Order: sequence, then structure tokens, then C-alpha cells
Amino acid sequence: MKRILYLYCHPLPESFHGAIRTAALDGLARAGHEVDLLDLYAEGFDPVLTAEGRRHYHDVTVNQRGLVDYVARLRAAQVLVVQFPTWCFGPPAMLKGFIDRLMMPGVAFDLSDPRHVRPTLDSLERIVGVVTYGRPRWMALAMQDPPRRMVTRYLRWFAARRARTEYLALYHLNVASDDRRRAFIERVRTRMERL
Repeated sequence: MKRILYLYCHPLPESFHGAIRTAALDGLARAGHEVDLLDLYAEGFDPVLTAEGRRHYHDVTVNQRGLVDYVARLRAAQVLVVQFPTWCFGPPAMLKGFIDRLMMPGVAFDLSDPRHVRPTLDSLERIVGVVTYGRPRWMALAMQDPPRRMVTRYLRWFAARRARTEYLALYHLNVASDDRRRAFIERVRTRMERL
């Protein structure tokens, strides 16, 4: 059994992403994992890094103000599943704001020696991206696929040294058939069962 932080970012519960989330959570429950669903929209997460927040970003004695609960949830996770749609070849602003605010000194990395910055989310053993794109894969690749890089490279850097990443993507959702959509949902469910 693993402790899963399921970071979900989509504003519409009735969306295709809602169906993916339901299947993923079902798969995780079948596997007996302990799941913490962090639905950014439903929880009303404030993605804005204020002037005051930026001013104290490097001060680890105060930079977690207003974020203590989110920090605790992130630190407790052994697996981080990040589910989101790709908008304008990037993550939604809500998710980007979460990452901007939580991946900070004293939480995700140690900046006490600026020449040797050290990641500190040692409990994270795996990061899984569950992502949809409105455009075909070749267009995402032409843009260097920022969402994939964010999940498999950027977030991975903060995790344990031997942490693994996986990326489940459905490209060209705008023209995907019902069969292709159902197949993706089942792929996600099955993958979550095998975490």
C-alpha cells in the first residue's frame, strides 16, 4: 500500500477529466492505496504568488504561511499523481500556481548552500502524469511538450534520487472517438491498479 497524493486540476466535474479521475480513483482503491485527493478547484486553492509571498519566498521560517496543510500533504506522499488538461500547450494556470507556490525552499528543496541546491521531497518514489491534449502529438512535440517536461523532468528533480516517472497522455482529444476515450480511461484505471 502506498500513500498517494492525487493532484487534480480541472474546473468541470462533469468533464472527460472527471471520468478519468473516477476511473483512476477506482483503480487506486482496488489496489488498496491510501489516497488523498487534492482537487485544486474544489478546494479553492489560491494559485497567486502575492508580492508578500514572493518577498518571503526564500525565508523558510515564514514562506509556508497559508500553505501548511498543502505542504504536509505533499510531504506525506509516496506517489504524486498529477492529472490535468493541456491548455495553450501548458498546464492550467491553477496547477502552475500550485507548483510555483509549493516547490519552494524548505519544502521541495534546500537552498542553504545556493551552489549545491538539494531536493528534499525524499518520500516521493514515483510521479505519474495523466494528461490530455486538444492537439495531435506532433504539435506538442513541435512545442517541445512543456507538460511532459514539467512532470517527467521538473517535478522529478524534487523527488527521491531513484524516483520513477510515468506519463499517460491522450493527444488530439478534440477528435478522439468514444472508443479511444474509453480505452484511455481503462488504461489509466489499469495503471493505477498496478502502482
